[in-house]
Amino acid sequence: MEALLFQIFSGLANGIIYGSVALALVMIYQATHHINFAQGEMATFSTFIAWWLIQNGWPYWGAFFFTIAVSFAGGLLVQRIILKPIEKAPVMTNVIVFIGLLLIFNAFSGWFFDHTIKSFDSPFPKDSALTTKYFSAHQIGSAGVLVVVLLALFAFFRFTPIGLAMRAAAQNPDSARLVGIRVSWMLGLGWGLAAAIGAIAGMMVAPIVFLDPNMMAGILLYGFAAALLGGIDNPVGAVIGGFIVGVLENLLGAYVIGTELKLTVALVLIVATLTLKPAGLFGKKVVVRV
Repeated sequence: MEALLFQIFSGLANGIIYGSVALALVMIYQATHHINFAQGEMATFSTFIAWWLIQNGWPYWGAFFFTIAVSFAGGLLVQRIILKPIEKAPVMTNVIVFIGLLLIFNAFSGWFFDHTIKSFDSPFPKDSALTTKYFSAHQIGSAGVLVVVLLALFAFFRFTPIGLAMRAAAQNPDSARLVGIRVSWMLGLGWGLAAAIGAIAGMMVAPIVFLDPNMMAGILLYGFAAALLGGIDNPVGAVIGGFIVGVLENLLGAYVIGTELKLTVALVLIVATLTLKPAGLFGKKVVVRV
């Protein structure tokens, strides 16, 4: 029983990271109705920026918030410079551009910061009061950061004029334009927010898996599974999906398929969700008139 509880709680801890990545994917999808395949590489590059700042004497939280700001600006610029010209292009064109961005950010990470594995310290000390029998201080701290991000996003989209404008632009761009909303800029802000959330996820996962240019490759796949399972248009659902994926991955890896095949859990969940319930557990079923 003790071993089972350990696997469940460890899965929940992993789910914090998967939920964070899934949340960033949902932000992009809500703004553009596309999946950003470069999300993991953008998050990794942002994490390298934070690592470089800390190595040069910045306090952790100073580097943390500065990296979020830089990531937001970077996401906005990517949308304005690279993606805006192809807003109305075929889906496959967007997919090719996203794959290109993945390769570019991966190459930049290796070029600027080299390919050696680096340690990334946690801001939550191991001997902290946050440490419990089943969760480390970093895991508890990461959960707290995720909750703060969720609450901040809820308040932003529910109560601020810009947040409401972004929702309108995402749900009905044509009607939003008629009331004076600059839809293209709202899409840019959506990319900026997604990049910022991805940076947070990267900085939370780096102390666990170590930092290198391919750090988020496998984690992004779990993030995809979480986003699809919870609902690609539902931020809270995506986070819940992250916890489900984390627990399933740990339990099946420990008792059924072995740790070597744990990545297949994400692949099976992706295929099963798209086949059986494309809208996910908490997503809305979209009906399109033709």
